Amino acid sequence: MVPLPPLPILPDPGNPRLSRPVTGTDHTGAPVEIAVVEERPLTIYLNAQEIVTAMTIGDYPEYLALGFLRNQGMLLADDVVTAIDHDDEVECVVVRTARQTSYEEKVRKKTRTSGCAVGTVFGDMMEGLEGLHLPPAPLRTSWLYALAHQINTMPSLYLTAGAIHGTVLCQQDKPLVYMEDVGRHNAVDKIAGFMFRHGVPGDDKILYTTGRLTSEMVIKTAIMGIPILASRSGFTAWGVEIARQVGLTLIGRMRGQRFVCLAGEDRLIRDADPAMVLPEARGMRRKGADDD
Repeated sequence: MVPLPPLPILPDPGNPRLSRPVTGTDHTGAPVEIAVVEERPLTIYLNAQEIVTAMTIGDYPEYLALGFLRNQGMLLADDVVTAIDHDDEVECVVVRTARQTSYEEKVRKKTRTSGCAVGTVFGDMMEGLEGLHLPPAPLRTSWLYALAHQINTMPSLYLTAGAIHGTVLCQQDKPLVYMEDVGRHNAVDKIAGFMFRHGVPGDDKILYTTGRLTSEMVIKTAIMGIPILASRSGFTAWGVEIARQVGLTLIGRMRGQRFVCLAGEDRLIRDADPAMVLPEARGMRRKGADDD
């Protein structure tokens, strides 16, 4: 376990590695220059085995590798990570463990998920959920409104260049770790990698995402031990079904004063008057506000 870095960890839209200016023309034919998100491959190895190549913006590669392997069930909760070697030139990360590993059969069985940037799940998607029921945890609506306001007004790469998703690990009304990437699955894996690397428990946390609440998102949140998942966007039926199965509180379509809860409503403590919540400034809306 590695000591926690200073919190909160927030996006750095000024990082020149994450976007670059590109010139073109607008609808009138006038020249324009806009920032576009970088997208680069990252090959993840577990010991000597190549596992997957992910398309990513390239920040926090160690967290991404750890979180991907943990969410795929290839890193166990008690695994000892002896080294993480990142080579930027050959665009790879090697995670080394004290335990000998071999996942050839699992890697052969792939499921392409609904995530943008083509998410991939190996083996049985429901593996790890057998008998899992998330712990009780209160959720005050005042926390939800406070988090939505803070996250929507934070500097982010999305506001600079678009074409990106954000995922935020929160505790009560405080954002702790805010990760962005071209695929929501990558952003969630970075959060999972952070938690695994630093031994951060999920039982008192909230996961906030700009992306859709799909089966993949619900499964990953449950595996991370987080009992509450909230989003600006909408739901899939299987995502709702799995959330109800594992006792996860699922909240979507969080926009201004409104939200919808389709699972785990017993955790909700309605301590805020929606009429007192300020409406969103349109210019600060994250992805998901108008996509479903």
